[in-house]
Amino acid sequence: MDHGGVSAPVTADLTVRLRPVAEPDLAMFRRLRTEPGLIGLDWAGFLDAGEPARRFALDGYLGEDDGRLIVEAEQERAAAGLVSYTSGRYAGRASYWEIGIVLLPPWRGRGIGWRAQALLCDYLFQHTPAQRIQAGTHPENIAEQRALEKAGFQLEGVVRASEFRAGRWRDAYLYSRLRDDPSPWDAATGG
Repeated sequence: MDHGGVSAPVTADLTVRLRPVAEPDLAMFRRLRTEPGLIGLDWAGFLDAGEPARRFALDGYLGEDDGRLIVEAEQERAAAGLVSYTSGRYAGRASYWEIGIVLLPPWRGRGIGWRAQALLCDYLFQHTPAQRIQAGTHPENIAEQRALEKAGFQLEGVVRASEFRAGRWRDAYLYSRLRDDPSPWDAATGG
């Protein structure tokens, strides 16, 4: 991916791009680790605020098995949040990617999330041989469920007691998108 990033088709005057992490983005990464509630339901307590700088120095968040990309929105290219990807493996050589997203509060509910996740899938399918990309979300996160479906994901089921959060074990919904599933861009543009 060049430094200019990957862009979604422009729809309804909304531009969404993905680009590599840059040093100024580390302030947002520190906020996500130290501000309770900023990432909503995924808050797991305070984390080491120095870790983002160490990771950035290691590989710029572009590792072989995991990474982060910045989600930019609108014409001013404001950093709206980030997407993440982590490799996993089922039986034998069946590798897949698990993706996630965090948008800062001012950027939520504007159609940025589904576009960013669809762009990340396009990027991973173009540059890796993975057949499967999966994402989990909370049963109460209706907005993310809709975003994943709009990004071309299908609900596979409930993963029971998969996450310890807010003092108890909670279920998650598991979604997936396969390499040969229909493109969400066709539905978004009426194609």
